Amino acid sequence: MKYWYAFIGVCQREWLRFFSQRSRFAASLVRPLLWLVVFAAGFRAALGVAIMEPYATYINYEEYILPGLCAMILLFNGMQSSLSIVYDREMGSIKVLLTSPLPRSFLLLCKQIASATVSLLQVAAFLIIAACYDRPLMLEGYLMAIPALFITALMLSALGIVIASRIRQLENFAGVMNFVIFPMFFMSSALYPLWKMQEASIWLYQLCRFNPFTSGVELIRFALYQQFNLQAFIVVFSCTLIFVVLAVVGFQPDRVR
Repeated sequence: MKYWYAFIGVCQREWLRFFSQRSRFAASLVRPLLWLVVFAAGFRAALGVAIMEPYATYINYEEYILPGLCAMILLFNGMQSSLSIVYDREMGSIKVLLTSPLPRSFLLLCKQIASATVSLLQVAAFLIIAACYDRPLMLEGYLMAIPALFITALMLSALGIVIASRIRQLENFAGVMNFVIFPMFFMSSALYPLWKMQEASIWLYQLCRFNPFTSGVELIRFALYQQFNLQAFIVVFSCTLIFVVLAVVGFQPDRVR
């Protein structure tokens, strides 16, 4: 029962923090909707009206970037959730949490699950609005995308915790995030196919290919079209485990100041 109470307590703290910040929820929707409505017109003209992808069907550009924009929400929320860890470190509450008799790995996992559920709520709201703007996808695709979204959110949340474990001051967090969020997002298949990147630059294509965020985007993309990308799942799952281990190592009680 103590594990259950700790899990509920950590999750409730994260949920209350999110629901008390209504501007955060609005900002999480404005950014991907802006890409979907405004920027899609320019990218569609540059990349062509239809894009052929491995799911053996022609889709318009709005449908192509939809998974990437969902992953964008997960990325920004995962990084923003880790910001609260830096703040809690300065206030001292994170040290009290990590010196509890419960394992640090369990407490950090609770933090990741809470952040992932918040991300899923934001993605669900975005998909509802996007379905009203463009033609909706199949219901089965939305259902299959839930596990893909969840494990990708866990990976990005764990990455944010790893970064937060190395940041000692709140003022340094925003600068560090700019070197993580934007390279991960733009050097991926979120906005354009990898074969387009390969035509432009081989070395940049290789960076996009080995970017774990690309695997998360592809896992979500295939799931939305009722397919399973085994390679992307293996990469996302492996990166999640690695980031979790690094987060546990980074948040040792004697290192938390």
